[in-house]
Amino acid sequence: MQIKKKFLKNFLIQELLGLITAIYIYFVRLTSSIKYENIIVPEKFWNNEEPFILAFWHSQLMMIGYSWKSKKRINILASGHSDGRFGSVVGKYFKLNNVEISSKNKAISLKPIFKILQQNNCIGITPDGPRGPKEIVSEGIIKIANASSVPIIPMGFWSSKNFRLKSWDSFLITLPFSKCSFVWGEPIQIPSDMRKNELKSFQKILEDKLKENVIKAENNCK
Repeated sequence: MQIKKKFLKNFLIQELLGLITAIYIYFVRLTSSIKYENIIVPEKFWNNEEPFILAFWHSQLMMIGYSWKSKKRINILASGHSDGRFGSVVGKYFKLNNVEISSKNKAISLKPIFKILQQNNCIGITPDGPRGPKEIVSEGIIKIANASSVPIIPMGFWSSKNFRLKSWDSFLITLPFSKCSFVWGEPIQIPSDMRKNELKSFQKILEDKLKENVIKAENNCK
């Protein structure tokens, strides 16, 4: 098992596996159709060069690059774990820029996030990542939106042909020749004067919107 882990963490091996993964994702896109619902929401931000925080479940990372219609890259928050580094390898093929965050010193690791937003760029956050629990919104994304005064836009994805990995997040693998759908929600603005006892209510609001968007996306694929 240790040998296998070291093998998968090898730089050249990750680059090769990343290329193979990217080719597969390209093939899925080439053979599949994608429907976009309510994309007018992010388009207003893109056209006005205003920042927002894209929220989506960790399990839906595979096709996320095809949700993005802006010329600017989307900055995806990722852990320094090997999974995060592999995501960075794959992401470079799809206009995704992984921003590594440290779990050891969060006060420092948040600085590049605020810098990105201050420069009117967008960030993508999986609010149940990097290790779960699955489809439960953590405090982090709400606190970032609160401190930066940047709205959160929730998005859901589904595909008609897929299977799930036996991972903590039940990672969604979309198969070729699928009907796919991205559903964008309305912006959620976290007030700057949010009280501590209101934090969980905003977590629940975002969680419900994400689940609602996934259901809509699933219905669009039928």
